[in-house]
Amino acid sequence: MELSVINIGNSKGIRFSKTILEQYNISDKVELILEKTQIVIKAKTEPRKNWEQAFMQMHKNGDDQLLIDDVFCDESLEEWK
Repeated sequence: MELSVINIGNSKGIRFSKTILEQYNISDKVELILEKTQIVIKAKTEPRKNWEQAFMQMHKNGDDQLLIDDVFCDESLEEWK
C-alpha cells in the first residue's frame, strides 16, 4: 500500500484510513520500531489498562474469592526447616 507524506505544521506525517485503523486496532498511540531499512508501525497496546478498577468492582461484587483452597492450609511447614 502506498501512502502520501503530508505536511502537518513544521512536520510531516501519514494518514491512515478508518479501515486500517479498525483492522489493526489503532486508536490514540502507535509504537514505532526503527530498523536499518524500514520503520515498523504497531498498535500500542496496554494489556493491563483499567485492571485496578476491574479488581475493585470484583471485590465489591464478592467475585474475588479463591476458587481452589490454599495449598498450604493443611500442610506442616516443619519439614521445610
